[in-house]
Amino acid sequence: MGFDTSLSGLNSAAADLDVTSNNIANVATNGFKGSRAEFADVYASDPFNTASTAIGDGVLLADVRQVFSQGNLEFTDSALDMAITGRGFFVLGSDVGGSALSYTRAGAFGVDGNGYIVNSGGGFLQGFPVDSSGNVTATSLNSATSLQVPDSFGTPVSTSNVDIGVNLPSNAPDLPIAAFDPTDASTYTNSTSVTVYDSLGNSHITSVYYIKTDTATNTWESRVFVDGSALTPVGAETMQFDNSGALIVPANGNIAYNAFALANGSAPLTLTLDYSNGTSQFSAAFAVTNVAQDGNTSGRLSSLDITETGVVNTNYTNGATLSIGKIALADFRNPQGLRQVGNTSWTATAQSGAVLAGEAGSGRFGAIEGGALESSNVELTAQLVNLITAQRNFQANAKAIETSNSVTQTIINI
Repeated sequence: MGFDTSLSGLNSAAADLDVTSNNIANVATNGFKGSRAEFADVYASDPFNTASTAIGDGVLLADVRQVFSQGNLEFTDSALDMAITGRGFFVLGSDVGGSALSYTRAGAFGVDGNGYIVNSGGGFLQGFPVDSSGNVTATSLNSATSLQVPDSFGTPVSTSNVDIGVNLPSNAPDLPIAAFDPTDASTYTNSTSVTVYDSLGNSHITSVYYIKTDTATNTWESRVFVDGSALTPVGAETMQFDNSGALIVPANGNIAYNAFALANGSAPLTLTLDYSNGTSQFSAAFAVTNVAQDGNTSGRLSSLDITETGVVNTNYTNGATLSIGKIALADFRNPQGLRQVGNTSWTATAQSGAVLAGEAGSGRFGAIEGGALESSNVELTAQLVNLITAQRNFQANAKAIETSNSVTQTIINI
């Protein structure tokens, strides 16, 4: 009996060594959750044994319990590195369709050849659909999809309206409009420029020249050129101000131009310059206080950022921003019941309970920290102490077997 009892102690000590060694091996594994070996004593089930005479039959490994405490955060330079501070798991699908879900705390993600956000094991990060403002439209895992980053966004939009706010200096001298030459700065008072776009997304430089023509009536003339070619106005290009410096001509602040044909196969440009917002004539120096236009080109992906609530925003070279989804988080009533499947991932079991889906920063779920990774929660010093303890337990049980063997030999020799 002593042999079997000590053997169970050896096996348990070996299991403790295995669990501790696995913890130590994963001390640098992002998102790893350490485990601890839990043991229970063994007693024979015999109705004739009494409490005062029962002798134990050794020990068995009762459970290897996972410890889901928070790991430290390590900040990185990758926008697709993510860490959860608090409860929750990232949800991964085994394919683009989001089947065979698994769950992880390791947030080291990248983009595959098709633009999907994946981890090193090929799992597809799942996200909830959002509207144009980044608000979630559905929060069940059935509605979650694999998050995909578009490489480009937006079709080209031809510029039709240019908003310009300028201050034209009231003390500028008069110049003869007949002498105006865009290549000679002495023939105009001031100038500015803005980039506009055609129907194919090509950019064009629109230059606007201002010529002070009559100080007595506060009158100016403007001239507009696209890529060096003059535009033809629908009416006059006259700008007039009252004695307080406010624009009174044109009455609505708009100067429209006829369609301008381009030689690159795009539709003609038809521009209107709107001076109604912030245009004045004061004694201050010439200044552009406002400039904007309503066209754009097709944008290429320039950057990506993730909010604390998990909204993935992509930014493009045309100035557009697109919210592609909100990262789905999952939690369980009993995380210790999850099954470890490798690659720092788990799957649900009957012991873990049904998956609970939700948004970061709401309810029971923690926040998402972009540009960071959660370290292993293994405390190395404690594991080294455990290693020494398990080693001593193993040696003590081996000594007990040696002692039992010596007693047996003595009895045999009698």
